[in-house]
Amino acid sequence: MDEIPLSVLVVALFLLVILSAFFSSSETAMIALNRHRLRHLAKEGKRSAIISEKLLARPDRLIGLILLGNNLVNFIAASVATLIGIRVLGDLGVALAPILLVMVFLIFAEVMPKTFAAFKPETIAFPASYILAPLMRIAYPAVWLVNWIANGLLHKLGVNVHEQEDVPLSREELRSIVREAGSLIPKRHQRMLINILELENVNVDDIMVPRNEVDAIDLDDPINEIIDQISHCQHTRLPVYQSNIDNIIGIIHLRRVARLMSDKDELTKESIKDILIDCYFVPKGTQLHTQMMNFQRNKSRFGIVVDEYGVIQGLVTLEDILEEIVGEFTTDMQTFNLDIQNQEDGFYLIDCSVHLREINRQLKWSLPTSGPKTLNGLLLEHLEFIPESGTTLKIDNYLVEITQVSENSIKMARIKLLEESIENI
Repeated sequence: MDEIPLSVLVVALFLLVILSAFFSSSETAMIALNRHRLRHLAKEGKRSAIISEKLLARPDRLIGLILLGNNLVNFIAASVATLIGIRVLGDLGVALAPILLVMVFLIFAEVMPKTFAAFKPETIAFPASYILAPLMRIAYPAVWLVNWIANGLLHKLGVNVHEQEDVPLSREELRSIVREAGSLIPKRHQRMLINILELENVNVDDIMVPRNEVDAIDLDDPINEIIDQISHCQHTRLPVYQSNIDNIIGIIHLRRVARLMSDKDELTKESIKDILIDCYFVPKGTQLHTQMMNFQRNKSRFGIVVDEYGVIQGLVTLEDILEEIVGEFTTDMQTFNLDIQNQEDGFYLIDCSVHLREINRQLKWSLPTSGPKTLNGLLLEHLEFIPESGTTLKIDNYLVEITQVSENSIKMARIKLLEESIENI
């Protein structure tokens, strides 16, 4: 060893520090890689991503290789540093060399490279994979021996490294990823993606047109009244029933009515029956994502919601479900604004038949939606009686003043948000 020049020892120590920094940064970078992005890049054919994914398929072997190389380099560096210390300071160098070596390695071979790798994992991991992959083949016997001993001891502690749990992302995690995408995904697209994730928490009861608001044709009415109803209808499809709305006999498409009236001078009840479409019934409580698939499977856009006894509860359309994803796209803005009217004193005058989800969506509020679906239902649930006009109550942070009441329901109410919740700040 005395024959080795001091300059060679110094260069060797410098190279050993670089090697140690390489192993340290590679370990941190490989572990810090985003697995979902890595899988995406590998599917796109990026070679370094493919190699990195293969290395991470067995993290115990990868960590074994990196630590084997790192410890080997560090032990050699300690010996070289001791030789340099003896050459320069004599016996005092034996005592000072470890102290100086620890400081040098701690800063330049551990903290700096690992910190950089944690912030820029792909910058380090992808180039390093080209070196680690051949090293794995060369040092495989030693790595296998080390892992065999370590994994055997872990097995005694109840840890099986061969059973890696690939946990899929939950809806909450996906929601967080979408919200944290920032400028990569426009705000409107973020809302749409989050609304799609929320479909599983919403069912047809939340968005259906309730039974008492269903616009339908009664064939027992005089034909002139039926024609007048059709001519002033704002919808393209209408349920048709006889005597009672629970006795729906089909759905009429107004386009077929127009064709029929162009072929014949007059419209009769019999001709209406001839062009009816079979009614599609939807069980109450069906989740929206399921119902959207059912509409697609049945080639339908319109369904009648029924309860377990077959009693009609309301109707739901494909457009209603799409609006839950993309928001309102109705062109009838007059109807859209009549139900919720802003007043000068900060209150909103609201028709109590409006769905709570619709109020929350338009006003960015958070009225409770876990129970009743409409504002009328929410107020009656809290009061537990039909109130008089002028009754005031407080629900969470909302002040409610009832302005119009009928015999069996609340018609209109004024509501004001008293305090902005944290969610809306």
